Amino acid sequence: MTRRSFVDVPEGWVREEAKGLGPFVTAETFRRPDGLVVRWESRRFRKRGTGPAGSTWWAPRAVGWWIGVLFAVGSTCFALGALPAYAQAVGTRADNLTFFVGSLFFTSAAFLLYLEVATTGVAPGRGNRWRALWRASPARIDWWASLVQLVGTLFFNLSTGHALLGTFTDPTSANHAVWRPDVFGSICFLVSSWLSWAEVSDGWWSWRPGRISWWIAGLNLAGSIAFGVSAVASKVQPDGDLRSLGLTNLGTFVGALCFLAGSVLLFPERTAGDGDGVPVPAAAPA
Repeated sequence: MTRRSFVDVPEGWVREEAKGLGPFVTAETFRRPDGLVVRWESRRFRKRGTGPAGSTWWAPRAVGWWIGVLFAVGSTCFALGALPAYAQAVGTRADNLTFFVGSLFFTSAAFLLYLEVATTGVAPGRGNRWRALWRASPARIDWWASLVQLVGTLFFNLSTGHALLGTFTDPTSANHAVWRPDVFGSICFLVSSWLSWAEVSDGWWSWRPGRISWWIAGLNLAGSIAFGVSAVASKVQPDGDLRSLGLTNLGTFVGALCFLAGSVLLFPERTAGDGDGVPVPAAAPA
């Protein structure tokens, strides 16, 4: 299967190998005229190849920093809202509000992630960045991952918003204190997390515990699976009860903790060394 390259290299460089999943290119190896071998990776270039670096834990001018902050806040809201003790202490309405606020943080972070992906390799300039947002790049695995995740967060906005409104209009619709992840949003998160996993793995599977990006992708995939378990367990039975309230709470809580851990790791990933030490410019996506 032919894979399309997404990097432009200087004259004389030889492209020796391309890795990825199916038609998606996630890593390439080049040899320079002086014999030095250079490896390019899509996630590495996207996360550390552009934009102001700043410090690891404080860089408000960097989009990547805000992605980590917003995902961390959203994850914290979801973890807090899934705790029965918290729901009992604040009441159903405040608990549902916690989930709704958390979903808004998720959507904000997902939009910035899509912005980061869409503008990777794009020449500086507000006009160029704006046009890049509307340009489809179906041959890029990270474009699909970020877009599907953004759609998933919108589903979460709808479901959490509906649950919150239910506490004002119909008290009987709020007889369960814990919000349950919408199944469509959970499916989107599963697909997005799997694509991100394939990106860092250069295929279906990898064992790279020494890499921060591998842990981030693995934690996000585990969190998406936990959210999926919660969605299945939260199906309302004919008698009005959930299929499993315990699994609903546990799946949401574990999933949120996984996403929180992954979002915290985004900070050191952004400022970690490039390894190869030789920048390779990305070609503008078609």
